[in-house]
Amino acid sequence: MVAQAGRKKVTRRNGILRETFPAIFVVELNQEENDFERVSYSYADLLTKSIEISFDDVATA
Repeated sequence: MVAQAGRKKVTRRNGILRETFPAIFVVELNQEENDFERVSYSYADLLTKSIEISFDDVATA
């Protein structure tokens, strides 16, 4: 996930999409790379391109 962190700054994070709600979704972040457990974004963030999401093809067991 890439998020706009300021005028010319971006933040890159890796995590797992955990929950979806009508207005927001929650991503559980990789604890080895981040200082906090989870972050939430609105779907408007995607539409306005404040964040970009890419998904890896991972098989679940």
